[in-house]
Amino acid sequence: MELRHLRYFVAVAEELHFNRAAERLHIAQPPLSQQIKQLETELGVALFHRRTKRQVQLTEAGQVLLQAAYPILAQLEQAIYDTQRAGRGEPGTLTIGFTSSVVYDVLPTILHQFRHHFPQVELVLQELTTTQQEEALHNQRIDIGFCHPPLKDDRLQSESILKESLVVVLPESHPLATETIISMDSLADESFILFPRHLGPGLYDQIVSFCKQVNFSPKVMQEAIQMQTIIGLISAEMGVALVPASLQNLQRVGVVYKSLRETTPQVETAIVWRPDSTSGVLREFLQVVKCYVNARSNKIA
Repeated sequence: MELRHLRYFVAVAEELHFNRAAERLHIAQPPLSQQIKQLETELGVALFHRRTKRQVQLTEAGQVLLQAAYPILAQLEQAIYDTQRAGRGEPGTLTIGFTSSVVYDVLPTILHQFRHHFPQVELVLQELTTTQQEEALHNQRIDIGFCHPPLKDDRLQSESILKESLVVVLPESHPLATETIISMDSLADESFILFPRHLGPGLYDQIVSFCKQVNFSPKVMQEAIQMQTIIGLISAEMGVALVPASLQNLQRVGVVYKSLRETTPQVETAIVWRPDSTSGVLREFLQVVKCYVNARSNKIA
């Protein structure tokens, strides 16, 4: 049985007249009669009693088929509707990985813009380090990530969306906290708080290399995975840290952010995804990110 047979049958069953059903289906009456006859032959039962040449009445078998046909066609229409909307990126789910630092700048704006255009898409957020995001992309546990390059796997596709300087975070009670701008050499004897290198080697190496450029290696006395945890430890006077400038949006009692006199490395934030993904939702999200980057570039210019 083909779906068109079912549609033709329902039209005749509701109209109980071949001419009216043919007009409703926008086909000629003789082909419609032929299709119904083929359906009856295939099923081996009569679906209609003929009252006149054009007018018919449902048999008991026809009534059973009609009741079964309604949910089948309704499900088909819903499937078509859902599929078309998925192709436009409207429904569905998008799972996003992100490092903690992007929460304080790019991510909230992009999410707000995307939800404005696609409110029915469910967004699932997972806070992951750069290394964890690469693994999650390969295992298809996330669709896209916000991370700090470089990436280990060049099979993933990435695009830079933000570059920013480093700033130093100090306890509010620190002797340097009253300074407007701080020189890196004044931090040589400080206890640093960093995240484990294997979880974000790109940013970790930038920070360590920057320290070495001014002739000292940072004394890493504490490690913490998340940026907000690092800031919390600094408020407890456990040390100092170099962080992306956007972290200044994380205001916490007991800490101060200071600019550095030296030109710092540019910390890059990028989006990363699987290039073989066929997700329509992902395509729309990438378009929103592109618009965000363009608008930000125009604002800076």
